Amino acid sequence: MSIYVGNLSYAVTQEDLSAIFAEYGTVKRVQLPTDRETGRPRGFGFVEMETDAEETAAIEALDGAEWMGRDLKVNKARPREDRKPSGGGTGSRGYSSSRGGGYSDH
Repeated sequence: MSIYVGNLSYAVTQEDLSAIFAEYGTVKRVQLPTDRETGRPRGFGFVEMETDAEETAAIEALDGAEWMGRDLKVNKARPREDRKPSGGGTGSRGYSSSRGGGYSDH
């Protein structure tokens, strides 16, 4: 399992992220996805720790913590969902262009 880390500063490096998580255990891997077109960081990353206990300790300590001028969002990463390629097609699959999902912030 890995940890999702959101609301990261765009200046954060893999070394920075590894160092802060190393305070809670052994960091196995750090990923900072970049935008395919620009190559710039996307403002989130993933960290894998050696044990579940270390992951839990890091999540509890760092979720909501202020780091590099940002309030971190830290939680267990969810498995990536398979996404169908979007071709902007003709709607032959029953998709509509409207994104009305019933959500309202009123």
